[in-house]
Amino acid sequence: MITRIFGLSIVITVVSLVVAYLYGGLTALALCAILGILEVSLSFDNAVINATVLERMSEFWQRIFLTIGVLIAVFGMRLVFPLAIVWVTAGLNPVQAFDLALNPPANDAATFPDGSPSYETLLTDAHPQIAAFGGMFLALLFLNFIFEERDITWLSWLEKPLAKAGKLDMLSVVVSGTGLVLVAEFLAKDADRSTVLVAGLLGMIVYILVDGLGSMFHTEEFEDGPQGGPSTLVKATGKAAFFLFLYLEVLDASFSFDGVIGAFAITSDPIIIALGLGLIGAMFVRSITVYLVRQGTLSDYVYLEHGAHWAIGALAAILLVSIGVHVNELITGLVGVAFIGAALISSILRNRKAEPDAVADAKETTPVG
Repeated sequence: MITRIFGLSIVITVVSLVVAYLYGGLTALALCAILGILEVSLSFDNAVINATVLERMSEFWQRIFLTIGVLIAVFGMRLVFPLAIVWVTAGLNPVQAFDLALNPPANDAATFPDGSPSYETLLTDAHPQIAAFGGMFLALLFLNFIFEERDITWLSWLEKPLAKAGKLDMLSVVVSGTGLVLVAEFLAKDADRSTVLVAGLLGMIVYILVDGLGSMFHTEEFEDGPQGGPSTLVKATGKAAFFLFLYLEVLDASFSFDGVIGAFAITSDPIIIALGLGLIGAMFVRSITVYLVRQGTLSDYVYLEHGAHWAIGALAAILLVSIGVHVNELITGLVGVAFIGAALISSILRNRKAEPDAVADAKETTPVG
């Protein structure tokens, strides 16, 4: 199973590294490898969240996520998206933007000798609206999870009171909207306030729209098994799966925003970024996602989903704070790893505690011969 799931990712990694070497020599090879490793190591929370959605989709749509979804992630988010930002913000046509990206100013300066801004500078200047959009999308995802009552809770002392508060209708929208206003008022620069508000509002609209469309075509999650046996998970197909796919792609894009911007701390070359973050990083994140689904890891380690959502909440907060304060990308990634790691350890301890109880119950129910 491991070979089948990760085989394609390994092949693509080797090909990407070869292409990077042919493109820019050993330097490009090293930069590509660094970007790929960073993307994989800092995106495990993304894979866990993806798995919670992917396990509800049929095998056909899971394959779509691994094929068409990868193309969107690699070429859409890691190559076309940064270029599109430059097209819009600088008023350049696509060819000019691509040429600007491939020909940075000497000595990594922020501007060319004539005073015109570099590709990296133009993309970095667009960070407030990117962070506002992604931050609000992820904030709603986190809040809707944390405000919902659940049979199993991880940080019970906090999650149970929040779930009770969540009985107030549309509380997640109220909290996220209030947060957006506060960020625009106190963190955004005067010139960025309106764009931050609009971008954040668009992030909320996209989440509500995609989540709502998914709910419209929602399939009952469980059905009775054969001959009244254990219930089984119903896999979404058709329109329901399509909207889940859209939801996954927007979710992946929101996770990608900070990574794409942060990649410029390593290199501003769009080809290297596409190879490292996209082909290597995005492929392995998807393979990890499928592995978690196939192995039933989320069922075995029940707190992983909780940890991933808390990591999402932290990422949303970091994105919004980064509108006014620079936050190191390593901090962003390590916070996610910390939540996932803590949730995994808690799950293991829970399973170990449950084993003796299961054995005792089995002994009690075993008939005496």
